[in-house]
Amino acid sequence: MPDTAPPQTTAPEAAAPYEPTERTVPTRSRERASYDRELVHSILDEAYLCHLGFVRDGAPVVLPTLFGRVGERLYVHGSTGSRPLRTAGQADPGLPVCLTVTHVDGLVLARSAFHHSMNYRSVVVHGIARTVTDPEERRTALDAIVDQVVPGRAADSRPANEKELAATAVIRLDLDEVSAKVRTGGPNDDAEDLGLPHWAGVIPLARGHHAPQPSDDLDPAIAVPDYLAAL
Repeated sequence: MPDTAPPQTTAPEAAAPYEPTERTVPTRSRERASYDRELVHSILDEAYLCHLGFVRDGAPVVLPTLFGRVGERLYVHGSTGSRPLRTAGQADPGLPVCLTVTHVDGLVLARSAFHHSMNYRSVVVHGIARTVTDPEERRTALDAIVDQVVPGRAADSRPANEKELAATAVIRLDLDEVSAKVRTGGPNDDAEDLGLPHWAGVIPLARGHHAPQPSDDLDPAIAVPDYLAAL
C-alpha cells in the first residue's frame, strides 16, 4: 500500500556506514566496494538520471529515469500511466526494485586486451518502491528531482499545478540496502606484458557544460541566472 511516512532528512547514527547485506556484497572485486554513507550520497547527487530495474510479467525491465535524493530517500518521477509506478501503489509491500547510478571517470587502456577497463563510481540500491501520496511529500520530491538536474532550479520555475500533479506519479525508495563501487588508477597489466610495445594508461573523462542557449521566445531582458552561470 502507499506509504505516507514523512521524508527522512538526516542519516541514522550521523554518518554511520550502510550495513552490508548478501545482495550488496559484490562477487567480484570486493575490495572496490564501499558502504560509506557520504560516498554513496556524493555519487548519487552528481548523477542526472538513474536506471530503475524491476520484474514485469516475469521478465526483467530496466528504465532510465529522473530521480532526486532527500536525506535517506530517493524519489523517482514518472507518469501516472507508467506501469511500474502504478504497480508500486497497488499492494503491500510495494514493488521490489533495483536502482543504479554510474559515473565513468576514465578509459583504462592496458597492454593486453583482457585488462582494459574503466575508472568508475557506481551505486546500487535494493529495496521496495512505494507510491508517494502525501501532497507535501510529493512537492518536496518533485522539487528534489528538478534540483537534481540543476541545483536551484526548483525555486526559479513555476511549481506544478493540480492538473500536472494529477498526471505525475512519484515513488519512494529508502536508502537501506545500499553499496558503492569505485575503480581508480591505471591498468593492471601482467608482469610479462610490461615490455610490450603498446601504449598503456588512462584517458580521463570529465562532464562539462556549454554556455546556456536561451529559448527562441525568451524575453531578452531575462538574464542568465547565477546558478546557471556557475555551471
